[in-house]
Formats: sequence, structure tokens, C-alpha cells
Amino acid sequence: MELLTSLFKKYGLFGLCLMILLEYACFPISSEIVLPFSGAFAKSYDISFFLLIPGSVLAGLLGTSLCYAIGRIGGTRVLTFLKTRFPKTEKGITASEEKMERYGALAVCFGRVIPLCRTYIAFIAGSMKQPYRQFLTYSFFGITVWNCILISLGYLLKSNWNEVQRYYEEYKLVLVATAALLVLLFIFQKLFRKQKNTADHSSGLSM
Repeated sequence: MELLTSLFKKYGLFGLCLMILLEYACFPISSEIVLPFSGAFAKSYDISFFLLIPGSVLAGLLGTSLCYAIGRIGGTRVLTFLKTRFPKTEKGITASEEKMERYGALAVCFGRVIPLCRTYIAFIAGSMKQPYRQFLTYSFFGITVWNCILISLGYLLKSNWNEVQRYYEEYKLVLVATAALLVLLFIFQKLFRKQKNTADHSSGLSM
């Protein structure tokens, strides 16, 4: 951790966003550690919270897009390879596939706040040839909510940022439910605006 801290002192916001990008690209780094640490570091070294959040979302989208591209190009062979080469991934991949088949595009959004599912959902979306624009839109909602919650906790706790992981394990269901609710609000707001714009356009044409 001292090595990471010294690197982030040198590279600042760019270094934090690069670490977040790697986490979303499925490098073995836990978001429950990376995101709170980023918030705490930003607070300690006067990095703007309002720059970190959009930067982290962009980094998340770039990282998850890499996984999507691998799934898109490799198809089901990628998932088969992961299951065969890393047997422990089978449970998470199977659960993610079931959610994708059941909920479609919404699974990409909800998957960002569900343990295990969030790791593999981009590969599955790619292998199922989900339109990239749709994947990006739903990923944006889920990533934004998840990043805001965990980075904010780290930012508020500062030197006690590592307590976030303990709180996460203790209140996992509450956090996931809260994140899922916020994701739903995002989606409903978007759909409501779309319907309103369509209605306004239709009424304008009828006049």
C-alpha cells in the first residue's frame, strides 16, 4: 500500500483513475478497496471530489469496455476458457448469464452492484452481442452509483477508509439494495424524460 500511495502522490488523479480502470478491466483488485482508498486519498491530498467522481466513471467505462470487447470478439469461447482455466469463476459466470438472460440490458446496470456478477457481466454482454451503445448506457448508470457510494465513504472516513470493507461485509445487503434502488431511480428518470419528450413532440406535431 505504501508503494501505491507514493505512486499516487506522484501521479495524482491520473494514477487513481488508472487503478480504477484496471479494477473494472478485471485485474485482481477489489473495488471495495480501490474505490474507498481513492476517496480517502483524494481527501488527504486535496484532489477535488467533483473531479474524481467523473474521472472514476470514465475510467470504469474504459475498463469495462475492454472486457466487453474481449467477450464480443471471443464469444462464448472466452467464457468457456475462463470456466475451464479458472474453475472458481464458474459460479459467478453462470449467475451472471442467468441474470443477463432474465433481465437483459438491465442486468448490465444491476450487475455493477452485485458481487461476482459485476466481475463477469461485461464479458457476457459482449459474448451475447449486446449493442455497445446500450451496454455503455446501462454501465454508466451502474458504475456511477457504485463509484459514488464507495468513493464517498472513503472520502468521509479518510484515514479510516479501510473500515469500509468491514462495513461492506457487515451491511452488504443494505448497500446493494440502496445502490440498486438508486440505479432504478436513474433508469426511471431517464425513461420518464424520454416519454415526456416524445409526448411533447407528438403534441407539437398535432398542433
